[in-house]
Parts: sequence; structure tokens; C-alpha cells
Amino acid sequence: MLHVALAVGAALVALAFGLSTFERWLVRRRQHELLWSVALALFSLAAFALAAGAALGWSGASFRLFYLFGAIANVPFLAAGTVALLGGRRWGDSAGAGAALFAAFAAGVMATAGFTHALPHAELAQGSHVLGALPRVLAAVASGGGALVVFGGAAYSAVRRRHERRLLLGNVLIAAGTALLGASGLLNSVFDAMTGFAVMLVLGITVLFAGFLVASGPLRRRTRLSLVTTASPASGAPSVGASPPSRAGERPRT
Repeated sequence: MLHVALAVGAALVALAFGLSTFERWLVRRRQHELLWSVALALFSLAAFALAAGAALGWSGASFRLFYLFGAIANVPFLAAGTVALLGGRRWGDSAGAGAALFAAFAAGVMATAGFTHALPHAELAQGSHVLGALPRVLAAVASGGGALVVFGGAAYSAVRRRHERRLLLGNVLIAAGTALLGASGLLNSVFDAMTGFAVMLVLGITVLFAGFLVASGPLRRRTRLSLVTTASPASGAPSVGASPPSRAGERPRT
């Protein structure tokens, strides 16, 4: 039951994290926040698959979902968000498209790949014990390369904004959360330590969420209505009314 509780905890933290970034994207339409929302939705699905496998026993479907969403697909979207944040819209578009194509290819691979050995029913199997070469290569490239981009981006931002304490602390936490998530995968894939894996999973996503909140600061919503003052045709006295929000870059009409 401990593994189930930890997996559900990680899923709920990731879900809250994803909803927070998605809310910010709805308000500000910043590309990196949408990409991070996708990554966190995938992470949450992976954690729920982990909880289902720990509670009900592992099946081919639950293991495939966990491995696809948790080991392969989610980190490239986190990395694409980091590229969009640091490199701007043009680089973000290319990184997001690359992450989507990579995830689609990986989904096809995981749907068709056979198991080299029978899955253990009561414990999470190591990918190297039950999967062929291609899924494991995809996981190594996605998790290793993606985590390096996220960690490097956070470290670069921390150095560049080192005089701003809030941003410095936020980026340090993001780098630490990324390192903890990488350590969780190492524990399971190399040392076969399921409890340690689950604990590091919860700690990693929680620290990552905390870093995001600290670095982002409070959300400032756009003003939907603005008050304008017009002259009354009859009396010449000013009257107050509500004008609809103008489009970005559009000057208010007088």
C-alpha cells in the first residue's frame, strides 16, 4: 500500500502542477507553459499507471502506459518548454513539434513491442529485463537528453539571474527536482529499489513544482473590462461606461 500511496501522491502533485501551468497559459498564452502542461499531464498519467500496477498487479497494458508516459514521452515536452522559454517562439515551435513526433513514434513502438520475459505480477519490472533494445534506447535518449536540457536551462537561468533572489532560488529548485527525478529512474532501472523509486518520484515532482511557483511568482490576470470616459452629446458631461477588451496591439478607439 505504501507504493500505491506514493504513486497517487506523485500523480496528484503532477496534476496540480499541470493545472497551474495550464491556467497560466490560458491567461498569458506563453508557449513554454503549454508544453510544460502537456509534460505534466503525461507524468500524472504515468504515476496513476504506477499506482494501478502496484494496487492491482502489473499487466502488459499498465506497464506499457507507465513506461511510455513516465520513461519516454514526458521529459521531452519539459525540455521543449525550456527551449521555448530560453530560445523564443521559433525555437519553441521546432522543439514542441519534435517532442510530439518523438512521442507519437514511441507510442507506436510501445504498442507493438513484445516482452522478452514475463512481467512480474507484484513488482515493477526493470525495462532492461522485459523489453527489447528499441524501447530502452528511446527511454535513455528521452530521459537523459531531456533532463540534461531542463537541468542545463535551469542552471543557465540561475547564473544569469543570480542577483534576483527569487528567480535564483526557483531555478535552483527546478534543477534539484530534475536531478531527483533522474535519481528515481536510476534506482528502479539499476538498483531495483521500488520504494526508493516511489519516494524520489514524489520528492522530485514536489521540488520541481515548488521551483516553478517560486520562479514564476504570482499570476496576474488580464483585465477583461476597462472603464472609459466619454462626453455626453447632450450635456457635455463625462459619462462612464465599460468597453470590451481590445485585441493585442490594437489601439483603443476614441
